[in-house]
Amino acid sequence: MVYETIPRTIRIILLGEPGVGKTSLILSLVTEEFSEHVPPKAEEITIPADVTPEQVPTNIVDVCLTEQTIEQVAEEIEKAHVICIVFSVDRQETLNKVASYWLPFVRDNCPDDYRKPVILVGNKIDLIDYSIIDNIWDIAEEYPEVDRCIECSAKTLTNVSEMFYNAQKAVLHPIHPIYSIEEQELTERCKKALTRIFKICDIDGDGLLDDYEITIFQKKCFDTPLQLQVLDEVKSVIAQNIAGGIENECITMKGFIFLHCLFIQRGRNETTWTVLRKFGYDESLELVHSYLYPSIKVPVGCTTELSYKGQQFLTQLFEKYDRDRDGMLNPTELKNVFSYCPRIPWHNLRYTVPTNDKGFLTLQGWMCRWTLMTLHDLQNTTAYLAYLGYNFLENDTQKSAIHITRDKKVDIAKKQSSRNVYQCHIIGPRSCGKTSICRSFLGIAHKKIKPNMHERGDNNTENNCCINTVLVYGQEKYLVLKEIPITRVSDPLQPHEVNCDVACLVYDIAATRSFEYIARIYIKYFAESHIPVLIVGTKGENIMMRQEYILQPDVFCNKYQLLPPQFFNIKENKHDVFIKLATMAAFPQFQAAWILFSKHRHLKHFASLAGENASWWKAGIGVAAATIMGLMLLKMLNFQRR
Repeated sequence: MVYETIPRTIRIILLGEPGVGKTSLILSLVTEEFSEHVPPKAEEITIPADVTPEQVPTNIVDVCLTEQTIEQVAEEIEKAHVICIVFSVDRQETLNKVASYWLPFVRDNCPDDYRKPVILVGNKIDLIDYSIIDNIWDIAEEYPEVDRCIECSAKTLTNVSEMFYNAQKAVLHPIHPIYSIEEQELTERCKKALTRIFKICDIDGDGLLDDYEITIFQKKCFDTPLQLQVLDEVKSVIAQNIAGGIENECITMKGFIFLHCLFIQRGRNETTWTVLRKFGYDESLELVHSYLYPSIKVPVGCTTELSYKGQQFLTQLFEKYDRDRDGMLNPTELKNVFSYCPRIPWHNLRYTVPTNDKGFLTLQGWMCRWTLMTLHDLQNTTAYLAYLGYNFLENDTQKSAIHITRDKKVDIAKKQSSRNVYQCHIIGPRSCGKTSICRSFLGIAHKKIKPNMHERGDNNTENNCCINTVLVYGQEKYLVLKEIPITRVSDPLQPHEVNCDVACLVYDIAATRSFEYIARIYIKYFAESHIPVLIVGTKGENIMMRQEYILQPDVFCNKYQLLPPQFFNIKENKHDVFIKLATMAAFPQFQAAWILFSKHRHLKHFASLAGENASWWKAGIGVAAATIMGLMLLKMLNFQRR
């Protein structure tokens, strides 16, 4: 897939002094013969796309100062994509006017921030027996918009078609964004773009392009395989011209950049531009907006997750940059991953995703972090997938890396969620232990827990979130804990602070007024909603105090048909609470599934069998059957009570 911002129709205008042969050049191109008698001005001509080398319709406009005003000529310059300034090689005064009049006139009628490419055309070379190209290099150096100089003859048809083809190329494959004529080397922006392209194509991350990687690059960029003999010739050219361009029979970064410099110096701009556009660059060497941000519509009530294809790509990317093969990305390796991106998109990883004791990102933490960004900031996910080469390597847009879940209303109706990522809001008064729960979820030791510095009103959704994986009936799910910061008990909750897949209302069992707050929160925001709620008492190592509220927590839960309060001790760091929260999110409005989990402790053991992948599905089916049986049993008991 190629992303480009080139015009659908190219408009070429011919300027110059009277009698230099502008009209003759146009008519010779069209009729393929020379006429001694030509009109003062040719009518505008359209060349169909199927007869042009670049397959782009082209309009050619003649200008005649005896029939047009200066204002009309200025308007034509504004509409043109490329300007050909024609002079006669046997009349020095026409060449002098190129620098003294026509180039300044063109520049004055172009926007300040964009100079249109100019082709200098020396016509009537049939009248001389020498080249005048060397005489106009000074002009080209003074006016960087001059793309190239061409000698031709309308009479003998010499280089006539090449002149118009090069005018097309100046628009479609401009030289100035990618090559500095003064310095005779690639521009810094072009080097930066090619560096990104090299790193994407270096599939194994060894800093070299081997034959396999070059073949994939060739096929995807040019849709044709590269013959082994041609590849050997390319390597030979690189080896002969630049030291360090070839290493172990592979092309290095240095050799790759040299090769594109050589293409441009030999007039093959289109080769480099084909590569650049394949990787999403426009004529300014910026990544095209549609390349970074494909249109993905997420209906109300739906969320976004990584698809299997997206997960597979990110897993391979992790393995590529884990150079020491220790299953973690240390700071240097993580920096290398995003070395060709604007910046590392994340910070504070230690308190957001699972890491090792040094804060290094594990594969689990890596996938968790991408999952969190996909849930909360889809645009950033698609942009960074593009930066990292998803579009090229997968030969598809980032849409295929994203899965849009079904409407939550459907999940509620079916009493089972189809999602793999659940959002849980942790709500409670200040100092009740919300942060401790979140840190414990990541396995951070009690003594290392620091106070949460997030304030209410923080606009960054991810700042007060953490994410980890849990097993729900044998299947791995992602659980996102979002701490809702409370400044004052009287502050109302906003809709985005209430809406979630499951709510965890937290109180301090040792603080006598702590439960009152969450009781009022439940009655006000959750009693009439479809959101499952779990009440958790923290600081379980302390003595439980009687709560100063009309109902004690266990009585309150019984009255509102909630699960009994769960008690959480940070020092024990048990994951029962998190598995219960995920189970409740997975089966909204299906309390039989919650009760089955709560009463049968052997499920705890089952949930810990993370390594026995082969048994997950069998066990999952068995538990699902047990859930159905449990529901039928509850119905029978209720019927007998009646």
